[in-house]
Amino acid sequence: MPKFEWDEHKNAKNKAKHGMPFEDAKEIFNDQDRLIFEQERNGEKRFLTVGKAFLAIISLAYTLRGAVVRIISARRANKKERRAYLSKKLKSQDDEN
Repeated sequence: MPKFEWDEHKNAKNKAKHGMPFEDAKEIFNDQDRLIFEQERNGEKRFLTVGKAFLAIISLAYTLRGAVVRIISARRANKKERRAYLSKKLKSQDDEN
């Protein structure tokens, strides 16, 4: 698993708003079926990853600072994100059979 960093103030705000501490959200990187979307924002590459962490499908926004993942926000995935994730997961299971 990669190394992680985050702003503790932002982590506290995220936990209060979404009930999702960054410490738990980083578990998404253990999900082999996770989806990764990339975009440019404020002059830097940002990533949105949708996957499972502790039996919940979540969305994790982050950027890379060298080899370190800097977490920006984490929340439960919305309906569209859950559908995309479950569709990929079902397809990968079909491909295995």
